[in-house]
Amino acid sequence: MEKKSSFNVVKFMSDNAIILLVLLLALFTGLTSKNFFTTRNFSNLVINMSPRFIIACGVSGCLITKGTDLSAGRQVGLAACLSAMLLQSVDYSARMLPWLPDVPVWAALIAVVVVMGIIGAINGCVIAFLKVPPFIATLGMQTIVYGACQIITNNQPMGGFKSSYSNVALGSFMKIPYLAFFAVAVGAYFLFLYNKTRHGKYMYAIGGNESAAQVAGVNVVATLIRIYLLAGMMYGLAGFLVGAKAGGASTATGFGYELEAIAACTIGGVSANGGVGRVSGILVGVLVFEALKICLQFLGVDPAYTFIAQGLVIIVAVALDLRKYLAKK
Repeated sequence: MEKKSSFNVVKFMSDNAIILLVLLLALFTGLTSKNFFTTRNFSNLVINMSPRFIIACGVSGCLITKGTDLSAGRQVGLAACLSAMLLQSVDYSARMLPWLPDVPVWAALIAVVVVMGIIGAINGCVIAFLKVPPFIATLGMQTIVYGACQIITNNQPMGGFKSSYSNVALGSFMKIPYLAFFAVAVGAYFLFLYNKTRHGKYMYAIGGNESAAQVAGVNVVATLIRIYLLAGMMYGLAGFLVGAKAGGASTATGFGYELEAIAACTIGGVSANGGVGRVSGILVGVLVFEALKICLQFLGVDPAYTFIAQGLVIIVAVALDLRKYLAKK
């Protein structure tokens, strides 16, 4: 009779070191700061998490196939700016497109998601057909998108949104922010996509061993294009929500979001070495990263040190992921 493997406490703690440390920090913050464990703070956490979870879901497919997407943040920024241009109030004096008729919110959302999907598909084509490494391809796209955003907006910040657009982020149903419903819908979709569809199986197969997947009949080119196309659509949705949440948009919107998304995915168990990742882990990773920022704000830590802490978390998360990968070899 085989002996069951006992639970290794040390291994569990080392594999989940960041999550455990942030939990301890949250407990310490709650005990030393007023209004931390409150409904309002929890609501703020959900509102901040929702668009970032959507971005992380988009990035996750790229990471699972041993790729990445460094253009994610700039795509979110462009999506927010496009949403702003389409959904400024018609009577706003500084309207960017004064000739544009009143655009329904749903029509603007569809237009933005389609445009960003096209950009994502271009990323996928460059990676799949031209065999450009994802790091280089998406770095180039990051710069292109940022330049395009500057040209389109003329480097002018935009505000004056109509109320129907602002309410997308500010409204709630039974005290649950609307943003949470978008995140839940995206999470449910990705959960189904990754676990119940042929696309999900192909994606994990490519991440595990691309050559073997190709030999087994997986259409690697089509799968990669779909992954980056879907990622672009997620950035479009997230940018639309970020613009509504912020009440304004500029070329600075979305700066650094791609690094947060990659870090959140890595914290949540999505391996940068490919083939591994779950939607539930992505949610945990986003929660941990956002909780860290909120804790540091409540503790009155200087924003400069907050950036340093976030950078350290990214480095440690990737180092732990690499350690787990090498241990399996």
